Amino acid sequence: MKELTPEAAKRGGTSEVTAASPVSSLQRQPSDSWPRITLVTAVFNGADYLEDTIRSIVSQEYPNLEYIIVDDGSTDNTVEIIRKYEAHLACWFSQPNKGLYAALNAGFAHSTGEIMGWLNSGDLLHVNGLSVVGSVFAAFKDVEWITGRPTGFNAQGMTVQVPPLPRWTRSRFLAGANRHIQQESTYWRRSLWDRAGGALSEAYRAEGDFEQWVRFFRHARLYSVDALIGGYRMHEGSLSHTNIGQYNDRCDEIVERELESVRGGEWIKLFRRLSQRAGRIRKVRRAWRRLVMGSLYRWPGPDWPPVIEYHLDEARWILSK
Repeated sequence: MKELTPEAAKRGGTSEVTAASPVSSLQRQPSDSWPRITLVTAVFNGADYLEDTIRSIVSQEYPNLEYIIVDDGSTDNTVEIIRKYEAHLACWFSQPNKGLYAALNAGFAHSTGEIMGWLNSGDLLHVNGLSVVGSVFAAFKDVEWITGRPTGFNAQGMTVQVPPLPRWTRSRFLAGANRHIQQESTYWRRSLWDRAGGALSEAYRAEGDFEQWVRFFRHARLYSVDALIGGYRMHEGSLSHTNIGQYNDRCDEIVERELESVRGGEWIKLFRRLSQRAGRIRKVRRAWRRLVMGSLYRWPGPDWPPVIEYHLDEARWILSK
């Protein structure tokens, strides 16, 4: 079975379902009635969990999916696993090891989808998660990026965490009230990607997604979708799991640089300084998080975009305050 070239992504979508495969209701609908979604997986020595990730994606049977895998110089049996599923891929290719974000950029450089996102090796999509993404973007032409209800999987792939649905604004995000946008549930339009620079920063080991959200916030509001899209798989090999303290420190550095050009940024900086000082005092830390940060996170305001919810009676997505 030959390796597909990156140019294959320019020519078409995923392969057709074989005659022996069941045909879902999604597949019966014309593919052009669904927005084209580009989903990229970058993998380096991810053989332990990669197959679960691939299965969670190809089993979606989303009718207009462009799925690209980039092997970032793996030395285990990652390539053999990819070849097992290449009939379901727009393309895949290997490159010398350059890091996660360089591999993702290489995949996106060969993509054509109107909607974009990535899923790291090991993480998983929920059942029909891509249908949520496609139908939301089709329903709301002015919405430029979305994130679903954050969820967590354990190492065995069981859904073990489904927290309340977060709400997002740029000012609160930069203030630190809700910094953790779950990448596995987040998708955006290509037009936003292009306006925000058209590439992930390759200067980071694990913080590149956070830096990307900072740039997205310059151009568009982030809409929360009250539905399950994807989730983060907690295991010892995951990047952000290996050194969460260093991850948070580098995210703070990214925010500090961003605030230099934000109107009113000096006030946000002052708030962040107070928050950091409060966090160093054991007797104050818990009260500050509960009374100050918690209130800032939950306090309704005109800067909140509406939540996107599915209205069962009307059988459609709606914007809900």
